[in-house]
Order: sequence, then C-alpha cells, then structure tokens
Amino acid sequence: MGKMRVIVALLSLSIMAYEADAHFEEAQVMHVGGKVMCQDCTKSWNQWIKGDRPIKGCKVSVTCLDERKRVLYYNSDDTDADGEFDVIISQVVYGKKLKPKDCLVRVVSSPDVACNVATNFGNGRTGVRLRQPNVRYKGMVKYLVGPFYYTTPMCEEPRDPNSAYHYH
Repeated sequence: MGKMRVIVALLSLSIMAYEADAHFEEAQVMHVGGKVMCQDCTKSWNQWIKGDRPIKGCKVSVTCLDERKRVLYYNSDDTDADGEFDVIISQVVYGKKLKPKDCLVRVVSSPDVACNVATNFGNGRTGVRLRQPNVRYKGMVKYLVGPFYYTTPMCEEPRDPNSAYHYH
C-alpha cells in the first residue's frame, strides 16, 4: 500500500511538471516584473530597514543573449508610482526562442535626485539572471526579481580608482 502511494505521488508530480512546461511552451510572451525602492542610510537602523519607499520613474532593463553571447533582445520599463515595473517579452525574437536563463535584469537609472545611487541589494546594479518563473498559469509566464534599491548620494561608497567597474 505504501509503494502505491509513492508511485501515485510521483506520477502526480510528473503530470504537474508536464502541465507547467506546457503552459510555458504555449505562452507567446513572458513577463519580468519587480519593484525599485529607495533606502536612506542616514536614518536610524529601524527607519533604514522599514522606511524604504517606492521610486516612480526608475528605468529597469532586460537584456537577453543568444547562444553566441550576442544581444538578442533589449528593452526597459519605467516604474510606476508604486515602484513596480513589468517588461513584456516575446518568447521568439528574430526567429530564435529566448532562453530565460540568458536574460539579465538590472536597474539603469533613477530620476529621484535625493535617491539616485544604485546599490547591489537584490543585485540590482550587477543584474539578476532569470531562473524559475514565479507564475505559470494558462499561458502566462512571469518572473519576479528584486526588490532593487537606490540610496542617497550621501551613502555612496568611495570608488576604487583601480576598479574596472565604475557606475553612476
């Protein structure tokens, strides 16, 4: 009786995985969404941790590469009043199927003069690769990343002049 339950459970998991893959295959587009927030390091610990606020108008980009590491797709979206973005990407670009694992999501800019230094909390500055979708439902595939954070210029770390990576 115990073996039968295990077999039924494994069969059920296999069917669910197949159905999830089928939803991914039938989806014509994938969504990449998330949130961008401002954190002020000059505040007290509690205010810093709990006092983040959304930034409207931040630009977030998605770059997808092909198998030869060439840019196959690039697009960006601006955040709304809640700091949220949603980039909608066609699954097929120039006749090639996009591989989500070859896509990188990162912050580009913040219009907020008081909060415009990109941090790497949530890997927003260096970028996040897409892994597993957070939503797969009836032809919809959505990846959620972040939240990403900006901070105030007063909180910016001094740059290493020998570093190959400069930002701003």
